[in-house]
Amino acid sequence: MGSHQEDARVFKALCDPKRLAILEQLRSGEKCACVLLEPMDLTQSGLSYHMKILCDSGIVTSRQEGKWTHYRLSAAGGAWALDRLRAILTPNAEQDDPCPSCGR
Repeated sequence: MGSHQEDARVFKALCDPKRLAILEQLRSGEKCACVLLEPMDLTQSGLSYHMKILCDSGIVTSRQEGKWTHYRLSAAGGAWALDRLRAILTPNAEQDDPCPSCGR
């Protein structure tokens, strides 16, 4: 089971429109940072900032090739993020304690 900090790291990665656009680009396969920059209104340092958040979340992985970094979606990271979201949004009947004020 993941900690709240791990969960927050994943959801932070998903809560920015630019990062969502990057993830959309990565759906078609590994991309060099130079390719990711082309359609985005970002500087190289801006892209690096977003990619660090995506990589720290575990849903994107990277590899160096010369001076460029190549990024791709992580199947394991994506599966973990889906499992955590499912767990967070699934009611736990065992913990359905009544309200001390109204008894419901």
